[in-house]
Amino acid sequence: MSDSNPGSDQESTPAAAASAGDFDYFVRHMKFGWWSLFLFMALGFFLEYLHGFKVGWYLNVGNEMRRLMFQLAHAHGTLFSVLHIVFALTARAMPASADSWLKLASPLLMATSILMPGGFFLGGVWIYDGDPGLGIFLVPIGALTMFIAVFVTARGVGRDGGRG
Repeated sequence: MSDSNPGSDQESTPAAAASAGDFDYFVRHMKFGWWSLFLFMALGFFLEYLHGFKVGWYLNVGNEMRRLMFQLAHAHGTLFSVLHIVFALTARAMPASADSWLKLASPLLMATSILMPGGFFLGGVWIYDGDPGLGIFLVPIGALTMFIAVFVTARGVGRDGGRG
């Protein structure tokens, strides 16, 4: 196929229509989303293994907090993985003018996806008398970055998403 063909598939693809900045956000978040989904699915399988083989470190009554923290890490990580894929598709659909809010929302969403599940996971690795470990202090920071990322994205899509 040549670029001179007006009906070529290259010109009709979203990647060709998107600006270089939009495509970078698309690729970054699509890769991060799918790889982190794989990681958190593997964590889920590992948790099922611990449960299935009745591992006391995970299942004993005194380890309820550990179990809860690991389940929260798995659930939040999986959710944020899917959110990255949706964010990638959103970034690809936005015009070049969307670059300003994408520059802020993208790293905040990345931080959220590390801080929240990581905080829950670390909070479960070391538990103290039924309380989560110090890693739990990462969770509110991750929640704040998530709140800002979603707000910036919603505001940006509302402003830049109206085509026509």
